[in-house]
Amino acid sequence: MIVIVHHNNRVVKVLHDAQVIDGYLDQPLTKTFIDLASAYPDFLILWCHQSCEAHINYEGLTEVFHHQRILASFYIGSHYLPEQIGYVERSYYLKINKQVTYPTWLMSSMVGGVHASVVNTVSSILPISSPFDYYLNSLAKHGMTQGLFCYSSPDLLKENVSISYQPETASISTLYQFIKQHYKWVWVYFLTLALCIYEKRLPIVAFLKSLFYKQQHFDFEFEKLTIDSLKQVNTTSTVDVIIPTIGRKQYLYDVLVDLSKQTLLPKHVVIVEQNPDPNVTSELDYLTTQDWPFNIKHTFTHQTGVCNARNIALSQVESEWTLLGDDDNRLEADVIASLLEAVTRYGVTVGTTVYLQPHETQTYLNTAQTSIFGAGNSLIKSELIKQVQFDKRYEFNYGEDNDFGMQLRHLGEDVIYFADIKITHLKAPMGGYRTKVKQLWEDDLIQPKPSPTIYLLHGTYFTPKQLQGYQLLLGLKSYKRGHEKNPFKFVKQFKVKWQKSAEWSQKLTQSINA
Repeated sequence: MIVIVHHNNRVVKVLHDAQVIDGYLDQPLTKTFIDLASAYPDFLILWCHQSCEAHINYEGLTEVFHHQRILASFYIGSHYLPEQIGYVERSYYLKINKQVTYPTWLMSSMVGGVHASVVNTVSSILPISSPFDYYLNSLAKHGMTQGLFCYSSPDLLKENVSISYQPETASISTLYQFIKQHYKWVWVYFLTLALCIYEKRLPIVAFLKSLFYKQQHFDFEFEKLTIDSLKQVNTTSTVDVIIPTIGRKQYLYDVLVDLSKQTLLPKHVVIVEQNPDPNVTSELDYLTTQDWPFNIKHTFTHQTGVCNARNIALSQVESEWTLLGDDDNRLEADVIASLLEAVTRYGVTVGTTVYLQPHETQTYLNTAQTSIFGAGNSLIKSELIKQVQFDKRYEFNYGEDNDFGMQLRHLGEDVIYFADIKITHLKAPMGGYRTKVKQLWEDDLIQPKPSPTIYLLHGTYFTPKQLQGYQLLLGLKSYKRGHEKNPFKFVKQFKVKWQKSAEWSQKLTQSINA
């Protein structure tokens, strides 16, 4: 391994197996980083500020960098990119849980590492004239969607260390540059509007300078770097499948037939059937009249709600892995085996598949980290379901699947989208006895906007700047689509609706805790 110790974007020393390599003292940090990767192509390249040198957790590096396509760093205090990046960023990667390994493209020069093969893949593409922090964030931002696995990892440092380190913070001009180069051009205008509205400032010089930068489009070709994780995440290769269902007898039957043809059969299929009519019993006669090559656990309940149904099913899981399914899926015969092989090879405990309707075309073609979660098409390590559950505050509304995924991330797990494994989602029509659920706020004279559950989701997992950015974007879209074209009246009305959403979000929490 190579360790670069630095200060003020200059190299203090370079170590190879604890021995100093001469010739790099006081050299530019970014160029040295690239040169060393070229000189040592089979090595892990670490960097750290000189204040962190004595605190690197060398014993834990194998756990952090368990395959060669991982970029990880850690920082204390404020980040290089200012918090205003939240105005334009819509993912859940900014509000980092620093107590666990957390997926994010926000990188830091404080301490971190990446395999030299990654650097060599991008060295001829990414500009090397940038400050090291800018270079790292650019690499992660571009690379994360292309199969570079990026994390904030406290395991890079020894436990309970005290470091007085204040990293350089990018100027507002650098922020504009970053946004122009890494987002669509319209976002520099959006950032300017957000700064005017929320911070009462107009950085006109930074805005004008950003217009001279071009958006960057890079193809890093990370797929050439094979992945074979050192982590041992699978021992028994046993899988249970959970399926909530309501009023889709034939569709569910087709799912069970698909499961019966799997090259790796599930051990149990856990079905939670719902019917709100108190006078009826189960319609799923084929569960007992037909032989199935797996054990079926069937629960019938008159209480409807997919969050409740999935939680009931999760409580009955016995196998090492759990496949979260739906009653209108179609699966090829190798789906379960392929998913299990993939999570094992990548060393992860949560994997999700391509999940398209028959008429849809796949657009995301890279296996990569994802900020979404599919509650009908994901495989998770069963030990995790003892620590998470579907939040009933989202029942009969939106957001429960993304919230479940975020709970997993805050445990230190990652969610990987496998672009070559597909489950078809038929998106079947509602069953005959499905009824529209009346929302708590439905009779309000002023309807909340956005949905209170969406406000709850974003309010929980967005930074304050992200929430403000979402508010502004939603307001602009609503104004464009709405009938009220007087901007002053619209803003007044929209603020009231937004506040209503915040209030109902709080009431949802209170009702669950009551």
